Amino acid sequence: MVSAMPPSSVRIVTDLAHGGRWTSLRAGDREWLWCRDEPRRADVRPGDAFADAGGIEECLPTVRGVPDHGDVWSRPWRREGGTECVDHPDFRLARRIGTGPGGAAVVDYRLNAAPGFRFLWAAHALLDLAEGARIVLPDGARGRLYPDGGANWSPFDWPHADPAPEQAWDVLGSDDGTAVGAIVEAGAVTVADGPDRLRFALDVAGQPAAVALWRNLRGFPEGAPYRSIGVEPMLGRVFDLAAAGERDAACVPAGGEVRWRLTVTHSRAV
Repeated sequence: MVSAMPPSSVRIVTDLAHGGRWTSLRAGDREWLWCRDEPRRADVRPGDAFADAGGIEECLPTVRGVPDHGDVWSRPWRREGGTECVDHPDFRLARRIGTGPGGAAVVDYRLNAAPGFRFLWAAHALLDLAEGARIVLPDGARGRLYPDGGANWSPFDWPHADPAPEQAWDVLGSDDGTAVGAIVEAGAVTVADGPDRLRFALDVAGQPAAVALWRNLRGFPEGAPYRSIGVEPMLGRVFDLAAAGERDAACVPAGGEVRWRLTVTHSRAV
């Protein structure tokens, strides 16, 4: 029988000058974010190619497509009281980072835009996980497998994905030279790495919620591949807004505002 210790506090550090990027997510005496030295990251401007420095990037209004990883990661943010925010010609995104029960980190988001504005959002979290770590999602949850960087996908039921249904996605293996993305329809995901458990839970009303996954086992980028594991709570069910069907993207209602909450908790199995 596995029991659990009480949850520990989750601590977040962000860099407003550089796209509002989360540069640290600490819980259980460890750093959870994977980061890499990317000299282009410090000087990016809107429209630049994505500079993958790791951490957590806020991707909005798309993840893949144009602009790549959205249009807020490359813009400077600012602080207004206890709120961090960024302005775009088409929208305003604000977030407030607080503390919930048991030391959880609670991030409240607010998007203001014209009614009917469609968007995707993802907390593009790249995590520092050991070989053998597990991604815990509901068995049988509907998923979409993206075998390459395009918009084409095939359906699967978590954790087994065609064309190799014997290959389960829930356990992270050794580097095999592959890089594959997936989106699973679920409102929460837990990462189990050794005794540690990190959980992301998304609370939103009237919008599609999912978890995007990026399993890069030294298959990307071509010529200089590295290992990076993405576990990304998101609004929407596709990577590219341009490929979104009627129910695949979030949509701003008549009031001109969408609110959602991301809660990050940590616990340890004993």
